Amino acid sequence: MTETVLMEREGAIAVLTLNRPDKLNALNYQMNDRLIELLDVIEDDSTVRAVILTGAGDRAFSAGGDIHEFTGSVKMGPDIAIKQFVRRGQSMTRRLEAFGKPIIAAVNGIAFGGGCEITEAVHLAVSSDKAMFAKPEINIGIPPTFGGTQRLPRLAGRKRALELLLTGDPFGPDRAYELGLVNRVVPHDDLMPAAFGLAERILRHSPLAAARIITAVTRGLNASITEGLAIEREQFGRMAATRDIGEGLSAWIDRRTPVYTGT
Repeated sequence: MTETVLMEREGAIAVLTLNRPDKLNALNYQMNDRLIELLDVIEDDSTVRAVILTGAGDRAFSAGGDIHEFTGSVKMGPDIAIKQFVRRGQSMTRRLEAFGKPIIAAVNGIAFGGGCEITEAVHLAVSSDKAMFAKPEINIGIPPTFGGTQRLPRLAGRKRALELLLTGDPFGPDRAYELGLVNRVVPHDDLMPAAFGLAERILRHSPLAAARIITAVTRGLNASITEGLAIEREQFGRMAATRDIGEGLSAWIDRRTPVYTGT
C-alpha cells in the first residue's frame, strides 16, 4: 500500500508530504492518522527542529477531505460521522496548531476545504503563485469541520471570513496573503527553497524559545489580555532556568553568535 504521508530529512528539518496525488491529496482517514503518527515521531526526536508540510505533485496541496469516505460515515448516522470524520480532522489540525516545533506549510497547489484548514492551523505558510484556496464545504451542504469556522475568522476577520465561508468561492494566493492565511507568495519553482529558507532563519535561534513562543501565542489567542500576559509570564519562567537563556545573554554581551543546545 502506498504511504499516504511521506517523511524525509534535510538536516534538522523534516519534510512531510501528503501523498495521494491522483486524488489531489484528499485527506482520507488513513492520511489523517498517519500525519498525527509522524508528528508524534518528530516531537520525540530532538534532532528535528522544524517541519515543512507540502503536497505531492504540482496540482494540489490538498483538495480537502475525502468525500467518498466521509459519505460512508454520514450514512451511518451523525454520531459515527462526528467520531470518524469531524473529531479525527479536528484532532489533526489541533495537533498541527499546538505542535511545539515550527510547522511551515508549503502550499504547492489547490488548498480547498481541509487543505485550507491545515494552512490555517500551521504556524507559518508559504504559497506558490499557482496555488488556489477555497472554503467550499457549503457547496456540499455542510459547514467546515476541521476548524475553519473558528480559525479563519481569527486570521481574516469576521466579515471577510464569512464571505468565503458562505459563498464557497475560490481565491488566489494574493488574496490569501491579504487575509493573513499565508506569510508570503513566491514563484512556483521557488516554493520549497523559500520554505527551507524560512525554516533556516528560525533554526538560528533556541528551539526552547521557539516552543515557548508557539505555546504563548496559541494559548493566548483564546484568552483575555490579562490571561494572555499570565501565559507569557509562565512561558518565560519555563525558559529562565534553561542553559539556552544563559547562552543567549552571554553571546549578546560577548558580541558572538550563540550556540544553542536546546537545554
